[in-house]
Amino acid sequence: MASVTQLRAFHFVATAGGYSQAARETAISQSNLSGQVRQLEAASGVALFERGAFGVRLTADGEALYTVTTRLFTAIGEADAILKSRKVEGGRLRIASDGVVHSLPILGALRRHRPNLVFSLLVHNSEAVIEQVAQYRADVGVTAQRPKDDRFHVRPLTSMNIGLFLPKTHPWARRRDVAIRELAGLPFVLREKGSRTREVFEQNLREHDTALGPILEVSTREGVRETVAAGFGLGAVADLEFGFDTRLHFLPLRDAKVPIDEYLVCLDERRRIPMIEDFFKCAAEALGPHSPLRATLAQAV
Repeated sequence: MASVTQLRAFHFVATAGGYSQAARETAISQSNLSGQVRQLEAASGVALFERGAFGVRLTADGEALYTVTTRLFTAIGEADAILKSRKVEGGRLRIASDGVVHSLPILGALRRHRPNLVFSLLVHNSEAVIEQVAQYRADVGVTAQRPKDDRFHVRPLTSMNIGLFLPKTHPWARRRDVAIRELAGLPFVLREKGSRTREVFEQNLREHDTALGPILEVSTREGVRETVAAGFGLGAVADLEFGFDTRLHFLPLRDAKVPIDEYLVCLDERRRIPMIEDFFKCAAEALGPHSPLRATLAQAV
């Protein structure tokens, strides 16, 4: 039978992606970790890692076990959090988000309540955010994609309007807004499929029976911004996410009726964890009295 020590050693190595990195992160010797994993494999007769010149990689059985150990050690951490005082000033929180514009004010409010908070912020597209939370790789998610799975606890955060951004040298840079039909045939730089911004933008185009010109796909938000700034086409962006860039100009779409709704999500089974409860409460505090979240907060916890 596998021991908790062996399972924990396996989990550390799988999470870190290798023995040496796991040893650095846990302050456990590499030989100790390796020995525990070898004992686990020998006792079970199952190969958990494929070993090669460039490190280790999980086997199919290893992937299946890692899913279980993630749930196991997450549950142990949750039990520990519940047994500690709710007034603890620190704690750890993993956030997956489709951008930083909403996440950082919430984390700022949370840090005022928990000055010693340690957090990690993973930025993905909207679909990947949901996947990270579902796989216990993130505690909470901020996403424009509402999960359809009833395992999730979901609360509305805010709504954003879709618009364009373009170089300040573009002829439209002096305009205040533009109609969707004016976009017909124009070149665009867009994120890959799976981006909620792209999905909502294309939904608004369909509402007006408008087809774009050539589309250049770029995999990251920063890449899209740089490619638009270089003059390869126009970009689509939510108004609150445009930010500040002296090279670029934001242009509202005056007849775009479909907004981008942003949500807070966590697994329903984890919503009572004090840290996650505090995150939801701080979201309402960070976004002020007009946040849709504040109106439904009483039902959220």
